[in-house]
Amino acid sequence: MASAEVAPRAVLLDVEGTTTPIDFVKETLFPYARDRGREFILKNLRDGEIQTAVRQLQADNVSDRAAGAPAVDEHANDAIEQTIRYYLWLIDVDRKSTSLKTIQGRIWQEGYARGELLSSVFPDVLPALKRWHQQGRVTAIYSSGSVLAQQQLFHHTLEGDLTPLIRAYFDTRVGNKKQADSYARIAAHLELPADEILFVSDVAAELDAAQQGGMRTALCVRPGNAPVDADRTAHSIIHSFEELA
Repeated sequence: MASAEVAPRAVLLDVEGTTTPIDFVKETLFPYARDRGREFILKNLRDGEIQTAVRQLQADNVSDRAAGAPAVDEHANDAIEQTIRYYLWLIDVDRKSTSLKTIQGRIWQEGYARGELLSSVFPDVLPALKRWHQQGRVTAIYSSGSVLAQQQLFHHTLEGDLTPLIRAYFDTRVGNKKQADSYARIAAHLELPADEILFVSDVAAELDAAQQGGMRTALCVRPGNAPVDADRTAHSIIHSFEELA
């Protein structure tokens, strides 16, 4: 961000690859939810939120079969087992399914509560959150992971509970991260003009959408992230939140 530019009133942060190492998500969170998915779903079939997620997975399955997803027949005797196989397939292909993320978030919540999970954030995250909080600026999170998953991740970090420093959380229920309308809805929710919000992510397509929605943008390049061609991006590039005003 140019030094002459007025600092944003809000900072909207992606999680994976931006605040949190990709390896933690790919190598810890995803396997944890995969290994415990079947047991959790079967144990919580009477839970209203899980019932809704399972039904939505069954409905979503039809459009995924052409991509190789295992078929689900909701009227079959083994419909739940078929749905569980589809749940596992969604994890394996890293699909941004709201229903999948709902179930994962609930599984991770139990893992954090049992002390089996402790999340990781980059070293510059906590100082930046404190700095923005002291400056009276809003910090919010926008991730494909469920709001519950986001809250649990920032509540149970190696640095302690970061949630008092975060004002709001958004997931795919506000819209797809690669669609401009999603960012307009977030701006409305935060009650701020879009151009007074800075969105930071490691995914250029998300930043393109945010920019189309009127937000400022910064492309976050972290260890373990995909390589970036600086000459082919329209976004400011940062390697640490220390570079943000």
